[in-house]
Amino acid sequence: MATMEGSLSKWTNVMKGWQYRWFVLDDNAGLLSYYTSREKMMRGVRRGCVRLRGAVIGIDDEDDSTFTITVDSKTFHFQARDGDEREKWVRCLEDTILRHVYGYKSESSHSLTIQDFDKKLAEADAYLQILIDQTKAIEARMLTLEAEEKQKCEIICNHANNMLEQMKHTIVLLQIAKNTAHPVNGTYQPLTLTDTSTNKPIDGLSLSVPIEPGVEVGSECQPPTGTKFIHTLTGHSPLALPVTVVPETSYSSSEEEDFYDAHDSSDPPSLSSPVSSTKLGVDVDEADRDTSDELNGQKSACIIPTYLRPDGSLDYDQLYEDCEETNISMESQGSVVTHLLSQVKIGMDLTKVVLPTFILERRSLLEMYADYFAHPDMFVRIADQATEQDRMVQVVKWYLCSYHAGRKSTVAKKPYNPILGEIFQCYWDLQRTDNEETEQSLVVDGPVPWCHGNQLTFIAEQVSHHPPISAFYAEHYNKRISFNAHVWTRSKFLGLSIGVHNIGSGIIDVIDHNEQYVVTFPNGYGRSILTVPWIELGGTVTINCKKTGYKAVLEFLTKPFYGGKKHRITGEVFSPNDKKPFLNIHGEWNGVMEAKWSDGKSEQFANINNLEIIRKNVRPIENQDENESRKLWREVTAGLRLNNVSHASNAKCALEQKQRMEAQQRKELGIPWETKLFQLDADDNWTYVKPLADRLSNTRVNR
Repeated sequence: MATMEGSLSKWTNVMKGWQYRWFVLDDNAGLLSYYTSREKMMRGVRRGCVRLRGAVIGIDDEDDSTFTITVDSKTFHFQARDGDEREKWVRCLEDTILRHVYGYKSESSHSLTIQDFDKKLAEADAYLQILIDQTKAIEARMLTLEAEEKQKCEIICNHANNMLEQMKHTIVLLQIAKNTAHPVNGTYQPLTLTDTSTNKPIDGLSLSVPIEPGVEVGSECQPPTGTKFIHTLTGHSPLALPVTVVPETSYSSSEEEDFYDAHDSSDPPSLSSPVSSTKLGVDVDEADRDTSDELNGQKSACIIPTYLRPDGSLDYDQLYEDCEETNISMESQGSVVTHLLSQVKIGMDLTKVVLPTFILERRSLLEMYADYFAHPDMFVRIADQATEQDRMVQVVKWYLCSYHAGRKSTVAKKPYNPILGEIFQCYWDLQRTDNEETEQSLVVDGPVPWCHGNQLTFIAEQVSHHPPISAFYAEHYNKRISFNAHVWTRSKFLGLSIGVHNIGSGIIDVIDHNEQYVVTFPNGYGRSILTVPWIELGGTVTINCKKTGYKAVLEFLTKPFYGGKKHRITGEVFSPNDKKPFLNIHGEWNGVMEAKWSDGKSEQFANINNLEIIRKNVRPIENQDENESRKLWREVTAGLRLNNVSHASNAKCALEQKQRMEAQQRKELGIPWETKLFQLDADDNWTYVKPLADRLSNTRVNR
């Protein structure tokens, strides 16, 4: 039975492009078949088919007409006429996948027909007979067992008999539902469930329901031999039901026709090449056996010695300072990912979906935002530029070079979702110039009061939980420059990817020139979540200075499936009131970027490979407040670093449960949440309560 049919375009490698095909979705067989034309479909000349059991649908958040189906280690690419048509196909495909994997249909499935009832009755009857036979086999086996083993089997038999009773009633209810929806002649006939191995009624269960003559009930389905035969109550000859032959794997008439994602050295491996597990110096089994000792600070043989202090306690600070691993075992976690995928649909918001712990990065999202300043010298250099144009160009250069440091490994992982009221603070040391004073006074009213004027300081706070909004602020006192931003993240499931939309903005305040540069943020995408996930950025961002009129438009380009490179960037920088840019930028945001000026001159704009990442300084965890990021998440970090996912999951759940309980208490008492470091202004922006510009202004007034 065709659930849906129609024309789509399919990417082929033979023609290196999109080709028209006529598609037929068979919901019962779980097959998406395609033909070169509708006429060929009528003649049964199939070009190929895609098995949908276990398949994963994927869409591109930036392209509203294409979608993919990944199954049998292959990825098929399709293109609909528009977004509405893609939506219809994706929904029907998802319904078919759910039915064949989990045995049910979604609410959007078509209405039931009498054929659907007949098939379900036949399936239920077959399973009932199988369960009867297996139960009898267990009872026969029990006669030969000793007392202890016999007692165990009795428990199984009791459960099996209970299940039998449920199945009997279910079959009766199915028949009642069928006759209620499709009454025949309005007559009621006795319905009896029969054990076909003995031809005797099952427990004498009988109901009066309207029965259509010849409908099978209580019959045994024969083993599949190409055609299924079903006995009927009337004793007539078996009724043959044609069964669509489902191939063992998806195929096309020419294997070279189907497009498979490229696997060059920069691309993630395919489903057919799983990644082996990396132990990271700690045996997983040992870590699981000795969880309580190692994570409570007691010495354990499986802990890497560098994480232990002389007294044998665990050095949590060292756990945070280590670089993220570059490998991840999806083999051992595949069932978790599959379970996650069973809960979500294309386009679903993932805000309330619990993601597997093993894909977490070992730090909070608040700490990740600090990586915008991994090149603090480039940021403070904005204030040193002599002209408005030079300052704008330097803003763009710093901005484009600020993203690569946020990735601690080649594997895409998700930082911890910050707890409401969580705070992270750090600072960077900058090289002093010859004319600077040797002694530096502390900026006690700054965001990090133990830092001096030639250090770039940073502080962040989770100011909202629903929606999840993070606010952060950085300043360099001596250079008179600061940055204030707030970001609201919203995640969306895209099938083979997860898209993270960053909603919010940031303001660079160059105080001595009274210039504010407003920047927006690109979206993030975690690709290939079934194999080795990797990150890319996508979308358009803008940088504007209202005072000077300079503006920039930057485009983070996602990798197209039919070719192209990853991590590409293009940008245009405009002078006030100009329609043509004076500067064009292109390249890779994590590699080399080239600049072309309006006078025809070309030069290297930035080379990420030659930039040194300046390490941020964070005070020891033992000196931190309870709501500071590293102290809050230290047990989760320890569990992940020591390959003890169970401990990490438990610690994470405890934090989240504590947050829920506190929120419930505030709700019951009618107490609103109050932020400590940031406040909401009239424009719905979260601003730092004591920005550098205000403090300097107050100092001048007091003088």
